[in-house]
Amino acid sequence: MYVLCSPCILNPELRANGITKSSDLVLFERAKERCKKFNIEMIPLPCPETLYLGSDRMPGTFLERLNTEEFINLLDLLAEEVQELIKQRGPPVCIIGVNSSPACGATTTYYGSEGENPPKKKGRGVFLKKFPEIMVMDVATFSQYYVYLAAPLFSEAERAYNICIAGDMQKNFFDVYLPQLAGDDSDIRNNEEQVLIFSNNLRALESADIIVAIIDGADADSGTAWEMGYAFARGKQVIALRTDFRRSGTYEKVNLMLEESATVVTSTSHLLDAIKSPLRMKYDS
Repeated sequence: MYVLCSPCILNPELRANGITKSSDLVLFERAKERCKKFNIEMIPLPCPETLYLGSDRMPGTFLERLNTEEFINLLDLLAEEVQELIKQRGPPVCIIGVNSSPACGATTTYYGSEGENPPKKKGRGVFLKKFPEIMVMDVATFSQYYVYLAAPLFSEAERAYNICIAGDMQKNFFDVYLPQLAGDDSDIRNNEEQVLIFSNNLRALESADIIVAIIDGADADSGTAWEMGYAFARGKQVIALRTDFRRSGTYEKVNLMLEESATVVTSTSHLLDAIKSPLRMKYDS
């Protein structure tokens, strides 16, 4: 199992002078951590900009610096090399691109100004467009993979369901924190144990990229509701899974405050789409 990736994720020195921020390096490291955790090999694509302009280069758009017959021919040659690799190894999980890059942008690229249009436009960079059959993710999206699963855990059925949902996310390369597996699964505990569980769960909430909350039932579990509210206040993405077909109002699937602070989905399949599984993301040209 492997991914193809923009080469600067593994070697930031390949980027144009002055564009790499510390936040970029954090994203690159987290993408590498995700691949390491799930035993996904990272194979760098060739860097057409470095091959054409050299490593010591200033930033520029495709139209400014790269819109030449020589560069287009280079792209074709490099794409043939990559296709040969894919033929030998089979298709990758995805390509991890770096948004705004003229060559390796995933969903946005600095293509250049045409008329009154801005230089940055939606779509892939000119190199990644050579692989329309392969799904592309921006490194910022791929690096968001630590999930806190907030859910009721007071019966065997609830705990089994939570493990099932966590397993589905893990199969899609998400690292899932499940409170019931961290000791929060019993009413027989002293105050010291309660403080420790609270602290551990709070720390996991703070670290999570995404909070997935299970909100089935006539009313959402109180602990789950607290975790959702805390995550929303901290500006984190909250995805709420409600498979229960009962409604709490004409326009509400569940409590108004919970629904408006989260993206509500109604199936595991939709949940995996919402958290942007690399195995399920749709092609974005």
